[in-house]
Amino acid sequence: MNSGTSIENTDRQTKDHAIIILASGLSQRLGQPKQLLIKNGEPLINYMIRLAVSTNPQSIVVVIPDKHLAVANAVAELAMQYPAVKVVVNPKPETGMADSLRLGIESIASLEIASLDADSIERVLIIGVDQVLLNESHLTALLAGKQFVVASGYYSWHKANKPINTDNKHIIGLPLVTNHKLLRQWQSELIGDKGLRHLIRGLPADQIGTVINDNLSYDIDTPEQLAYARQQGWLDKKS
Repeated sequence: MNSGTSIENTDRQTKDHAIIILASGLSQRLGQPKQLLIKNGEPLINYMIRLAVSTNPQSIVVVIPDKHLAVANAVAELAMQYPAVKVVVNPKPETGMADSLRLGIESIASLEIASLDADSIERVLIIGVDQVLLNESHLTALLAGKQFVVASGYYSWHKANKPINTDNKHIIGLPLVTNHKLLRQWQSELIGDKGLRHLIRGLPADQIGTVINDNLSYDIDTPEQLAYARQQGWLDKKS
């Protein structure tokens, strides 16, 4: 059984959350699709889907870019195997994360309508695709929180030869869990690259929880960061 990424748990009770995996970025700074970087012998997007399935959500919406056949094929393999996984294509991935998030929210709403149970999903866990050290225990900690929003806290990563910038406070960001009704209220305010961070800041402090995990600082945006991750063994080297 693969530690942290096992999906052999279908006998456990399905929980009250859905998951949106934001995987429609074009990886322009990286120069290759980060969704297809290899971790533990499989595409990184598949690794993230396995993590998502391990939490036993009601549904998993994976938002991918249009006209990226290799990404679509990678996701289709798990989508066929696990009915909870639903693939949504973002026809305009260049417009930013907010559009992908809106598509994910709309997809969850449509799934609820189809099931005739509009209140079945109470929370939504939102995950990116490139935090290569994300694991099941961190997702479990986020889901254990009781606040309206429970977000991850970590430092920024600027350079491969000096990975962590600890001069500033922790960034509060993805992955995060949010109340589903609150997320629906925020939907109309998601524009371009403006994600949830500015909306979360408007909440009272007692409605926001944070799970600190500095391993999440290591996301992959540049060739230098990719080289560092491969050097550390966090991603497989090129085959």
